[in-house]
Amino acid sequence: MFSIIGFVWTIVIGAVVGCLARLLLRGQQNISLLWTTVLGIVGAFIGDAAARSLGVVATSGIDWIRWGLSIVAAMIAISIYLRLTGKK
Repeated sequence: MFSIIGFVWTIVIGAVVGCLARLLLRGQQNISLLWTTVLGIVGAFIGDAAARSLGVVATSGIDWIRWGLSIVAAMIAISIYLRLTGKK
C-alpha cells in the first residue's frame, strides 16, 4: 500500500544511504546530490530485497545487515553510473 509518509522516508533513507556510499567510495565522484539520492534510493530497495532474500525480516535493534547491504548496493549503483556517464 502506498503512503506519503513511506515515500518521504524512502527519500530520506535513500539520501542517507547515497551519501554514506559516496563517503565510502574511494576518490572523488563528480555526481550531483539529486543523483546521489536517486541511486541511494535504488540501493535501499536492492538492499532491502537482498536482506529479505537472506531471511532478515525484523530485528530488535538497528538493522545492520539491511543497512550494510543497502550501502553496498548504492556504492555499486554509483560506480555503474560514473562508468556509464564517463565521470570520474
